[in-house]
Amino acid sequence: MRHILLAFAATLAITLPAQAEDVTVAVTAIVEHPALDAARDGVKEALEAAGYKEGENLKFIYESAQGNPATAAQIARQFVGEGPNVIVPISTPSAQAVVSATKDIPVVFTAVSDPVGAQLVTNMDKPGGNVTGLSDMSPVAEHLALIKEILPNAKTIGFLYNSGEANSVSLLAVLKAEAEKAGLTVVESAATKSAEVQGAARALVGRADAIYIPTDNTIISALEGAVAVAEEAKLPLFTADTDSVSRGAIAALGFNYHDVGKQTGEVVVRILKGENPGDIAVKVAAGTDLVVNKSAAAKMGVTLPEAVIGRATRVIE
Repeated sequence: MRHILLAFAATLAITLPAQAEDVTVAVTAIVEHPALDAARDGVKEALEAAGYKEGENLKFIYESAQGNPATAAQIARQFVGEGPNVIVPISTPSAQAVVSATKDIPVVFTAVSDPVGAQLVTNMDKPGGNVTGLSDMSPVAEHLALIKEILPNAKTIGFLYNSGEANSVSLLAVLKAEAEKAGLTVVESAATKSAEVQGAARALVGRADAIYIPTDNTIISALEGAVAVAEEAKLPLFTADTDSVSRGAIAALGFNYHDVGKQTGEVVVRILKGENPGDIAVKVAAGTDLVVNKSAAAKMGVTLPEAVIGRATRVIE
């Protein structure tokens, strides 16, 4: 009987899934707004799906830099001192701060448009070192096509961005190239902090036929100021961030950032299970959603075409 029990126990040991070991994952974002918050929550969901549960075998640390790059650097140094298993910086400024702070702890960045331009990695396919992650490079050509479909007479696009944000500078270059192909002109207006966003939006009134806001955390964190200007001036406002549509933009074609977070979390899990981050290619996040806001369009003097409404992933009345 004893031999039978021992054999049964050995079989159980082989067939039962191994319990995930205790780990610490530290997450930081440059600022809190719906898209970045959704990415953070997606990371946690992916960890839980893989058996890493907060309060059981996962310590999940989160810190926001509240829009301050100096605070982002301070958080990065704090995390490195605590020695987590993986650090997940959300957004380019946070990723730059973390990558500058450690060459040893695995780093999985997310919500970074241009990882090479931001000097996080030198090669997307073979990042090497301790860094990998996900890019959310916007489909800019598709954004312009959407704007032209909704506003066929538009000739000039106002680009509202933070000139100190590496992502946005990269996107501006892409936008200018794609706008030229589409027969459009780009007019820039910069805000380096959230308090300047409304004034920067006002500077586009009379100079642009529409405002286009990229996945720029400074601008999106103060989106309501830009929306107020757009409504008052009847200047249609579009964004690359789908979570901003419910806050007053007319439309956005972009990522579901909860899904982006889940994809990021899956990379974190691979590292927790023993893979080297430098051997994991940096991928562009999968999936795009089209979200439109009928009420916002009406306030800005625009009627959304039925074809756009018909193919929207989500319609806000």
